[in-house]
Amino acid sequence: MKIAVAGSSGLIGAELLRELRERGDEVVALPRRGTARWSLEGIDAVVNLAGASVGGKRWSPEYKKEILDSRVLPARELVQAMRSADRKPLVLVNASAVGFYGGRGDERLDESAGPGADFLAVVCQEWEAEARKAEDLGVRSVQLRTGIVLSARGGALQQMLPPFKAFVGGPIGSGKQWFPWIHIADEVAAVVRAIDSDLRGPVNLVSPGIVTMKEFARALGSALHRPSWAPVPAAALKILLGEFAAVLLEGQRAVPKKLIDTGFEFRFPELDAALGDLL
Repeated sequence: MKIAVAGSSGLIGAELLRELRERGDEVVALPRRGTARWSLEGIDAVVNLAGASVGGKRWSPEYKKEILDSRVLPARELVQAMRSADRKPLVLVNASAVGFYGGRGDERLDESAGPGADFLAVVCQEWEAEARKAEDLGVRSVQLRTGIVLSARGGALQQMLPPFKAFVGGPIGSGKQWFPWIHIADEVAAVVRAIDSDLRGPVNLVSPGIVTMKEFARALGSALHRPSWAPVPAAALKILLGEFAAVLLEGQRAVPKKLIDTGFEFRFPELDAALGDLL
């Protein structure tokens, strides 16, 4: 297959490119939006992973606009490029996030659950709405509601390691919030499944072995042979991070129902094995 990838330089994108090339696909890494015109002529599948980091900066009004625009506009422009192509791609696999659901406590959230109402939930709704417009062109559209991707190369896990290695690691806030994680290998394999299968609509990309933040901190401490007794107080986190703190303090109990229903086999369904592999 000839597959175009937007956002190919990110944590997931770089691993996806490696996997697709190793299996023999021809991969086109699309340039950053605005630097060149996107053409999808002759492309069989499109994967859109573009988007500014939600934890990259404090959420000023300007950065919130960047978070929204960096997701909605690439999806919109990819659909426009499909419309211009004489032969349309077969599928658009578009990133989204479990933030779609907002903070829902202990409610089990499969893909049929409705949206939340906070900022990130609204961003995800608009993001997915743009990607679904590909269906009007006869292009199958998949929206990947990804959880927290664990990788040895960067991302959330690498940000968590320093305090644990310094013997001051622990859960964030109460520790009771759910921590919807997925190993990078399963994330990439699930993206490939979305390309190859007949999946369409929203798909939760999270491990079936979901844990609470407190359980995650305990497992990480155990993997590093370090204690996990020093929680980050919610009040301090709100002072430090502002509105973004709510994302870390709430969490979602997301479950990968669609992936499991298709027979997808997770390489790392349980946290201890995932951390053992990565660390």
